[in-house]
Amino acid sequence: MEMEKLEQSVELESTVARLSAAAVLLEQAMERLAERQNAAETTIGRISATVEAALEERLAAAEARIAELEAAATEKAPEQVINRRKTIPAEMATLLTKQGVAVSSLDAGALDTALGSLSLEQRIAVKARLLRAGLLS
Repeated sequence: MEMEKLEQSVELESTVARLSAAAVLLEQAMERLAERQNAAETTIGRISATVEAALEERLAAAEARIAELEAAATEKAPEQVINRRKTIPAEMATLLTKQGVAVSSLDAGALDTALGSLSLEQRIAVKARLLRAGLLS
């Protein structure tokens, strides 16, 4: 009986020693995993910082280009207004004359009355042409 207890005690000690060794190995594995995770986070941080910097540079360049284009459009706008067409196509002048609207002085009410027989799309097209010709404001 004492022999059996002694054997059980030896077995228990060897089991405890193996469990202790396994616990040490698990701790080492956890430390290595934590180191890898930290290294990966550092790498990801550098990559995202590089990408963000590149995107900020591209955004700044795009904003500068937009500002240039807006400035150029503002500078050229008076030229375009001066060079606008001041006449309307002959068929439009004929249509307006048939409806009793004088082309030289367009009144909004008279124009709406004259265009009343046209479809909505046709009225929009006529008014757009008149705006482009500078006869409507």
